[in-house]
Amino acid sequence: MYKNYYVSVIIAAAGMSNRMGSKINKQFIAINNKPILVHTLEKFEHCKYIDEIILVSKEEEVDYCRKEIVRKYGFRKVSKIIRGGKERQDSIYNGLLALNENTDIVLTHDGARPFIREEHIVDGIEGVTKYGACVIGVPVKDTIKVVNDETTVHHTPKRSLLWAAQTPQCFWTHLIMKGYEHAIKEGIVATDDSSLVEKMGHDIKMIMGSYDNIKITTPEDLIIAESLSKDMDSLLSRREIFYRSR
Repeated sequence: MYKNYYVSVIIAAAGMSNRMGSKINKQFIAINNKPILVHTLEKFEHCKYIDEIILVSKEEEVDYCRKEIVRKYGFRKVSKIIRGGKERQDSIYNGLLALNENTDIVLTHDGARPFIREEHIVDGIEGVTKYGACVIGVPVKDTIKVVNDETTVHHTPKRSLLWAAQTPQCFWTHLIMKGYEHAIKEGIVATDDSSLVEKMGHDIKMIMGSYDNIKITTPEDLIIAESLSKDMDSLLSRREIFYRSR
């Protein structure tokens, strides 16, 4: 259905991991006997609509990623491993500059989100063909409070209007490139890619994702991740047995 489009994904894996409190990059920590980054890459490697993976890592970890992640686990769709920048925004821009010249659709994804489901990757690609730009996310469950500098509640926004943005975030290539070029020109810094497209006046469509598409950030997240990984492996195993028996 989407093979008329060349689809690339940029995996951001150049973070500092300060909140994890680990001596190594959190994306190299193993869950269910494999590095977090491997679990993440597998989801896009196995998706038939993904043509290319650009992996962005710290400059000093490029060789490690090439040898211990890409080669060791046999990822064929990883076309380039490039160095990240000072901020995530800089890293993604480096990835954009390294895209295949034929790329029609580009997805950006956090290396520390290993539980993205293939169906939501496909939903994101479809969302681009319909809306031009979309973000995988989920409605928030908690009541959110907006506070002032003294942590006094300023107001309480309507919960039904609030979503937690996840990744992948998905765009026509020319659209996200324009967003980044505009941000560079105007000195705009944002916490996610879709914000840069928003600032050009383009609508962003929210696409329903999954609450288990967590970003592994703290040691507590590792406990949840280990459990999720085992549950997903069990589910995939049951599906394989079911389809073989048909």
